[in-house]
Amino acid sequence: MKTELESGLADYMAGFDGENGPNVYFLANSQQQSRLLFEGSRTMIQKSPWLSERFVPNRSEIRYPKTGGKIMAMSAEKSNKDGENVHFAVFDEIHEYQDYSLINVMKNSRGTRTQPLIVYITTAGYVLDGPLVDMVDQGHDTLDNYDDDIDTRTFYYLACLDDKEEVNDPTKWVKANPNIGLMQLADMISDFKDDRRVPARFADWLTKRFNIFSEVDELSFITPEILNKNTRHFDLNELMDRDCIGGYDLSDTEDFTSACLEFPLDDGGVFVLEHSWIPHARYERDKNPERIRKWEHDGDVTIIPGDYVDYSYVLDWFREKAEKYNIVQINYDPAKALRLNKELEEAGFTTEKVRQGFVTLGGPMQNFKELLLDGKVVFNEQSMFKWYLNNVHLRQDRNDNWLPTKTSQSRKIDGFAAALDAHVSVIDMLVEPEDDGPVSTYISFD
Repeated sequence: MKTELESGLADYMAGFDGENGPNVYFLANSQQQSRLLFEGSRTMIQKSPWLSERFVPNRSEIRYPKTGGKIMAMSAEKSNKDGENVHFAVFDEIHEYQDYSLINVMKNSRGTRTQPLIVYITTAGYVLDGPLVDMVDQGHDTLDNYDDDIDTRTFYYLACLDDKEEVNDPTKWVKANPNIGLMQLADMISDFKDDRRVPARFADWLTKRFNIFSEVDELSFITPEILNKNTRHFDLNELMDRDCIGGYDLSDTEDFTSACLEFPLDDGGVFVLEHSWIPHARYERDKNPERIRKWEHDGDVTIIPGDYVDYSYVLDWFREKAEKYNIVQINYDPAKALRLNKELEEAGFTTEKVRQGFVTLGGPMQNFKELLLDGKVVFNEQSMFKWYLNNVHLRQDRNDNWLPTKTSQSRKIDGFAAALDAHVSVIDMLVEPEDDGPVSTYISFD
């Protein structure tokens, strides 16, 4: 259905919108997907005698000679996308996009047009830190606060289930499938009953049929639902002089480096204060430099001049934080930290090695997951730390112990690794009282 809608819109905008020389683009993350849309538009023209008399549907582009209009397919795979002078653009399956590069090019090329239009159409997906998540958040903000006129130039239509529990009630499926009357509902129900037993297939139902974001399989560490439980904020001034454990993950000097402080809270939860560093050369190579600039603006990351991260930045960060908080000790992975660890000890810090194995990290990682499930991990919704959490995947040994690993080479977990090193000791500062249920209390080292 959406292919036909997009094709019809493209044909209209190329020939009948009153624009001189309109450029129309079908856009997708891959050239193959954009070609599917292009072929849909070309087929629509070829099957209509009236349209065939007016359009010239060539293989590489569709032309409308009367206005000089053109319809073309383009993908994020194209290296040079400048100067497109867009009148109408359709972004298909925007959930696959990991950055704004193609989106920004198209938006910035509308300047000479009198009435340009861009359409984004998609299901939900598995990329939890891409442009679509931002768009959905903006859509909810605009619709939930309609009278505030937050965004009067964008029409948002969001069709999804209101709650994950509604997936088991077919009478609610119309919320995410407004054309459900054209579907074979009995077959859908039968297929759903079979597929929901398999995590990967169930995740596909959530995203493709019910428009619920998911990055879930049997080895996923966190889900969007769990993440949304951990939205509390904590005033940093209330942490002054409180005990905390430090942790850091150096990774490679040419890549992300992270450090954190983890505070045990009175309600049995934890507060994570995390910061990262990235060399400027690595920033320039990143697929999504705009996101890193946003994190820098928010104070989550520091972009270091040059080709590598000088670890003195990490040392200075701990020194600065020690003036505000009582850093009981700093935990570290000994593999790459010998020099920095020595400098920390010379600066007066107590340090502790954390071996990166299933036995050492398995229990703390399980406990961190349980705190997330209870909504007791507070990080003031820091977007970069949220990104780290979303990137964590699990490795299991034969005893079901866990180790963190990243979902792909570009999806970093350094900030979580630093927090997990700290949590190895913080877990001993959290205990459950015998009489008052599953609420942990804070124990001072003083």
